[in-house]
Amino acid sequence: MQLSRLQAGERMAASSTASTSSRPLLHCQTPSASRFKHSCRHRPAEQLSFPTTALPSSSSSTSTSNITTRVITPSRAESLAVPSQEELPPPTPTSTYNKVKGNEGLLASIVAPAQADVEILNVNLKNVVGDRHPMLMAAAEQIFGAGGKKLRPLIVFLVARATASLMNMSDINDRQRRLAEITEMIHTASLVHDDVLDDCDTRRGQTTVNSMYGTRVAVLAGDFLFAQSSWFLANLDNLEVIKLISQVIADFANGEISQAASLFDTETTLESYMDKSFYKTASLIAASCRSASVFSEVPLEVKEAMYGYGKHLGLAFQVVDDVLDFTQTAEQLGKPQGQDLASGNLTAPVIYALQNPAVKDELLQIIESEFVEEGSVARALQLVEAGGGIEAARGLARQQGDLALKSLDCLTDSPSKRSLQLMVDYVLDRIF
Repeated sequence: MQLSRLQAGERMAASSTASTSSRPLLHCQTPSASRFKHSCRHRPAEQLSFPTTALPSSSSSTSTSNITTRVITPSRAESLAVPSQEELPPPTPTSTYNKVKGNEGLLASIVAPAQADVEILNVNLKNVVGDRHPMLMAAAEQIFGAGGKKLRPLIVFLVARATASLMNMSDINDRQRRLAEITEMIHTASLVHDDVLDDCDTRRGQTTVNSMYGTRVAVLAGDFLFAQSSWFLANLDNLEVIKLISQVIADFANGEISQAASLFDTETTLESYMDKSFYKTASLIAASCRSASVFSEVPLEVKEAMYGYGKHLGLAFQVVDDVLDFTQTAEQLGKPQGQDLASGNLTAPVIYALQNPAVKDELLQIIESEFVEEGSVARALQLVEAGGGIEAARGLARQQGDLALKSLDCLTDSPSKRSLQLMVDYVLDRIF
């Protein structure tokens, strides 16, 4: 079935100057309105159709707006379609999905141009709470010392340095450094709240704030980080960036609501899945990438391209995570294999597999029963793999990675640009 195209969009803030007052903002609609649309305007995308035939069976190989306006219509959109299994594009020459192995060594190469920036970030994040709230200080130490790779602020630093190089700046500026801190604070606050919602005991191999200090402290810690990041954001004194980043928090809520409303819904489309993935993961990366370029004072087309890079990288990241729920062991995942599926969260591998007549009926029956029978989760995992869902989802992640790489074409060669390219490899290397 041909689905309507998923469009990409930039939430570009209206400026008080005439030079920016005519710039378009992203149209972000509430769940009760028509479907959220995205637009990435930096280049036309290849038109790839949704599959109109079944996937292989198991026997096959496998603003202009004033400041008070909330809803803005995007001025231009492009197609963001999803490939069928037969239409998966080959890797682009600039990508090395299967050539670069060893994620830790690869990550060290990626971090290198921004190593000093990351070290300063780590110190500043632990000091963000100050000495006013001992309990929150302890929670902050637990949160920011929990072993995360801090990929989101790293991406901010790399975009800042790559665009600074493009504009012949001698170094990145303090607002770009603060932006990286804001990005990590918002992301971390969302994780703290997620742990409360999901009643998680561990994250990144360590005890969660929720488990260690209780729900009340966890909620307050998350709220504090959101509030502190908002204060830092306001002090950046750039309306375009303020509107870009502040919208992300609303997107987090939209993503969680969309997911909760679609549990065990076997009519979930790939389009709605991509919308939810944008809200939950790609929105923050896209907005922070564009914001980093704003402070380098790059041309409009470069800002749009950086937004596109963050959006497509974020979507690839989410699809990869969803594939790993089917392919990694419980020990690797830190949770039972197929837990997302068992909880009713139907992701790309399941959506693709449900298009295969060879497995559709049985898989539908298991999902609609909400896995009440013993062994039903394991059987569903088998059906998703046999129905080609995992391979098709890998293709979807690869397509998003290719689109992210193309967004970097506007940048001049630099160590930071090369790290941004390798970041795509780092994300995809986990499933290829």
